[in-house]
Amino acid sequence: MAQGSDNNDSSYTKSPSPGNKQGSSDDVRKVMRREKNRIAAQKSRMRQTQKADNLHLESENLEKENAALRKEVKRLTEEAKYLSTVLSNHEPLCTGLSGASPELLYGAHHGAFHQHISVPHYPL
Repeated sequence: MAQGSDNNDSSYTKSPSPGNKQGSSDDVRKVMRREKNRIAAQKSRMRQTQKADNLHLESENLEKENAALRKEVKRLTEEAKYLSTVLSNHEPLCTGLSGASPELLYGAHHGAFHQHISVPHYPL
């Protein structure tokens, strides 16, 4: 309810009759209840605004994280292509190993190369 909208309310424009102490007490309660309600509504609006601000910040942070992860995926994809090319170029040089078991080619750790290969870092 907007402030000042109670100007036409008779309980605010007339003073209660001296013999009507119950009415005066009810008016005080009504004013107190309206004030408490006004404060509660104000706090609720502030909490709602704060929640919206927090969600906006979280959204921005997640967008930044998403962009960084996409950049990393791109870099790793390029690195995988490069390593695949290096491996393809290296395999013909491994004479006498064709038909050998993977353990002999790659050692006990499957997926590990038998020789260290320097990998350039591509700028993104």
